Amino acid sequence: MADITSINTPKEKKPLRFFNLNAGFDMYFFVLLMIILVVGLATLYSASHVYAFNYDDGNSYFYIAKQAVWVGIGLVGMLFVSMIDYHILHRLSWIIWGVSLILLVVAFLMPSSTGVHRWIRIPGLGQFQPSELAKFALVLLFAHLISLNHKRMKTFLRGFLPLFVILGVTCALVIIEPHLSGTLLIGLLGFVMMYVGGVSIWWLAGVLGAGVGGIGFLTLVLGYEADRLEVWLNPLEVFTRDLAGRDQAWQTVQSLYAIGSGGLLGQGPGNSRQKHLFLPEPQNDFIFSVFCEEMGFIGAVVVVVLFGLLVWRGFKIAVNAPDKFGCMLALGLTVQIGLQVAINIAVVSNLLPNTGISLPFFSYGGTSILMLLLQMGVVLSISRQSRMEKL
Repeated sequence: MADITSINTPKEKKPLRFFNLNAGFDMYFFVLLMIILVVGLATLYSASHVYAFNYDDGNSYFYIAKQAVWVGIGLVGMLFVSMIDYHILHRLSWIIWGVSLILLVVAFLMPSSTGVHRWIRIPGLGQFQPSELAKFALVLLFAHLISLNHKRMKTFLRGFLPLFVILGVTCALVIIEPHLSGTLLIGLLGFVMMYVGGVSIWWLAGVLGAGVGGIGFLTLVLGYEADRLEVWLNPLEVFTRDLAGRDQAWQTVQSLYAIGSGGLLGQGPGNSRQKHLFLPEPQNDFIFSVFCEEMGFIGAVVVVVLFGLLVWRGFKIAVNAPDKFGCMLALGLTVQIGLQVAINIAVVSNLLPNTGISLPFFSYGGTSILMLLLQMGVVLSISRQSRMEKL
């Protein structure tokens, strides 16, 4: 196998350094990220303090205090990672992916009273969600393999098959948790990277067609997840039908009430009504509904534009990366943010069925915010070595 450092330095050979401080990272990306993070923390406090007061011993600051700690740790980690030469990750890609699989298996074997096995409980530290590591591990391993085999990505044996097997194994371990939204996100992320990396679109179209056909068969013929499909298509009808319907459609309907109540300019910061125990756990997947109610359509558009600018800047960093590995790594990490934002907003507005997916940098979750910030550190590290103009 060719030497990794020679593959990733197209103009001249350079020694692989642990730290790379030759240039500053991309400030546009960093500033956009900080703005989103501040807005996310403010929204989390507004969305969570009523729920926390009622369910966490009267402590209105329960969620925001814990999230602030993780954000602080994550920012320190992000800045540290941004100073590391990202080529180090080339050699760790298989190891990190293997560790993520082991942790997914451990999570599945952990006891759970709710039938969901998504977390590993660590005494004194809380819970760790391995699927968050699995997202990064998949992007990293795909970037590693695509950079090594980019001239053979159109072939079946060296291009499509290895990536498809890796994606299938990862998705299989996530879906049995069960974690439908995580599986959907990882699957879409893998397909995007495979397509951009050069895999034949015909192989991808065949797999996608088979997947859609299988889901249709399970839903229409076997009735699998039929209740969720009905709630998606007719939420208000299901909600008003009977007590069981109210339970099934409650969260979706309350989310739509919140968004609709926001109007053009919103009810004002902190003035959401639905967060007063109508919308279940508003600090998590449906936090954007509370934001829409308080800040209105204009506020929602501003947040979407901010995420759009962050994704655009991430793509620019990817395009100007000095090598294929950096390009695919920055691209994958940026696409993950874009996909997750798009799916979350589609779910809370009922454009997609309720799959339970968090909004990056807004939703409560220590593992999620820590992994996201560390991944943004990798993107910043790549930007240090990019060919972009220093404005």
